[in-house]
Amino acid sequence: MTYAVAVRALCEFTARAGDLDLRFTPAPSGLEGMAGHTAVTGRRGPGYETEVALSGQYQNLLVRGRADGYDPVANQLEEIKTYRGRLDSVRDNHRAAHWAQARVYAHLLCLARGLAQIRVALVYFNVATEEETVLSETRDAAWLAGFFQDQCDRFLAWSRTELAHRQARDAALERLAFPYGEFRSGQRELAVAVYRRARDGGCLMAQAPTGIGKTLGTLFPLLKAAPGSGLDKVFFLAAKGSGRGLALAALDTLNAQPAQPALRVLDLQARDKACEHPDKACHGESCPLAQGFYDRLPAAREAALAQGRLDAPAVRAAARAHQVCPYYLSQELIRWSDVVVGDYNYYYDATAMLHALTQAHQWKVAVLVDEAHNLVDRARRMYTGELNQLGLAAARQAAPKALKKPLDGLQRSWTALNKKQAEAYQAYDEAPAGVLAAVQKAVGAITDYLGESPLAQDDPVLAFYFEALHFMRLAEQFGPHALFDVTRADGSSHGAKTPPSTLCVRNVVPAPYLAARHAAAHATVLFSGTLSPQQFYRDTLGLPPEAAWIDVAAPFQAAQLAVKVVGNVSTRYRDRARSLAPIADLIADQYARRPGNYLGFLSSFDYLRQVAELMRSRHPQVPIWLQTPGMDETSRAAFLARFTESGQGVGFAVLGGAFSEGVDLPGKRLIGAFIATLGLPQVNAVNENIKRAMERRYGQAQGYDYTYLYPGMQKVVQAAGRVIRTEQDVGTVHLIDDRYRRAKVRKLLPSWWRVDA
Repeated sequence: MTYAVAVRALCEFTARAGDLDLRFTPAPSGLEGMAGHTAVTGRRGPGYETEVALSGQYQNLLVRGRADGYDPVANQLEEIKTYRGRLDSVRDNHRAAHWAQARVYAHLLCLARGLAQIRVALVYFNVATEEETVLSETRDAAWLAGFFQDQCDRFLAWSRTELAHRQARDAALERLAFPYGEFRSGQRELAVAVYRRARDGGCLMAQAPTGIGKTLGTLFPLLKAAPGSGLDKVFFLAAKGSGRGLALAALDTLNAQPAQPALRVLDLQARDKACEHPDKACHGESCPLAQGFYDRLPAAREAALAQGRLDAPAVRAAARAHQVCPYYLSQELIRWSDVVVGDYNYYYDATAMLHALTQAHQWKVAVLVDEAHNLVDRARRMYTGELNQLGLAAARQAAPKALKKPLDGLQRSWTALNKKQAEAYQAYDEAPAGVLAAVQKAVGAITDYLGESPLAQDDPVLAFYFEALHFMRLAEQFGPHALFDVTRADGSSHGAKTPPSTLCVRNVVPAPYLAARHAAAHATVLFSGTLSPQQFYRDTLGLPPEAAWIDVAAPFQAAQLAVKVVGNVSTRYRDRARSLAPIADLIADQYARRPGNYLGFLSSFDYLRQVAELMRSRHPQVPIWLQTPGMDETSRAAFLARFTESGQGVGFAVLGGAFSEGVDLPGKRLIGAFIATLGLPQVNAVNENIKRAMERRYGQAQGYDYTYLYPGMQKVVQAAGRVIRTEQDVGTVHLIDDRYRRAKVRKLLPSWWRVDA
């Protein structure tokens, strides 16, 4: 069997050496890089060849790619690289890979055209100054053939292992049986739909209730389809750690089967959790784990992959044993893993690593999106950019002399905009051209400066620069999917005649960005217990019209859950004072009739505190505990630890917070919930502008529903879903608000509920 590899991938694997060096230097954009290549090739003679397709075989390794250019008159093969700033800012490990690429292409050209000798040139092109630096050497064909064979031998030792792993993995997956013999009710229906989508490609929206085993019900069929579909990798993406934990447990179960697929499962960790030396910068002169990173990487990689389950402890252990950075070792391991488990942002963010690697290596991937209803808000944040004027002030104060003028110019334009704005908050039809031009000028000046004089990672100028880059990218793509707004600070707190403000390119509909990510995957499955109404999620998540839909019936009976509407109470802000006593009395009455564990969900921490205080004074016999703002993992665990099989009491939490979803409390650990809100987002200037944007995009009728009703009711259904987790559970849910009597609201509740009005 032939193993195909791109020239670039081969050389990045075999030729990188020395330190890991992530000191920031401004790199050319993709467009600048293409323009740089065009500029260089445009200077060459009429016979100059560009994008020369080349390939060569060594044993069972097929190496292929396109050389940037060849001058047949000078007999010179050119590898063109673009950069900004000083040439010495191109890191040594990158230069080593660049030379290797040039030499491999030179060998392939000698092979293709029967050349006995060739001149090999690295052409570095400065996109700012348009200056070329040519580094060259003359090599005979025999030397280049030896170099090529050496690279291939080094790669083959690894690729043979990888090929054997892939063949064994696929053979085992074809034999793999469902680990529990029989599927749960509804689980088979889900699995069949996922298998078909993995086989045929495209997108699937799967609404499936808690209790049927969605995680295993999606992973198992996807992996079963992998050999026949030629899938390289599966990405399991979750919004929360609990979802990632369920995925890792399901994959452990599959790996423990007699077929032994020996899946390499990588659990991606955030940098702040994986970093061993958070006080040091990521380069060899600062961090000992960055020094010689690429020299020690092969042994660390081999040791890590021997483990199979590449969770944080396993990766850290391998990294420590070989003295390399665990975070960047984890990034390297993506290339050799079968299943990668991580957060949404690893694939869907603007600079997402998994998407970039998929594109670079042309992997055929399947993407599983756990609790996909969360992707709407998460993606909105990914594609929203803010610039705070206080950040500009800090940058101006710290800026070197060369940057004072452009930053001062931005400050003047920004202040002029503030003076024109009468209200504290205002949305604009488009970003003000004057301010955008000033931001662009400041970004350009900082970019040029950084090319010559790098700044420390904690420098305020660099912090502002990164925010400005993100802001400008989004501003350049501004359209009906976004808002541009300006929020002025309270002048009294700053003592300024013109208070500082925040500029925001605010994403409303992430669909234009997400659609491209769906298209890059062979198959995408978005699953959740709450994906209704489906058109809302189709519109906001950028799903193609042909995306399939499945609504899996719940395995529960209506008799398991008593759903009671408390329609004589209003939880609207203006009515909250009058709602406190009825809510407290209702909770106490239900607790007296059936003591046990309950969750009470309120719309805010302030509302929660008021109800809890009244409970303590009015019904002191009822044990209560409260979610508090900013709870860390230990505090959240302590909150949930109160819900035991023999426990009794009421835990109060904020709807939409940490305890509204992803919390599994089966049996008597939770027997009821009180939801004293519709979960509607706050009516304010921002949300009202979002509503108007929704109306313009989807029609007048959808504006309110898309902005307020659907997101609010999704939270309600998720919170209520904490009560019935298995087919043996029995519980009660009280929906406290007169609006639950409305037919439009009731229509958004799960179909298997029998609601007592």
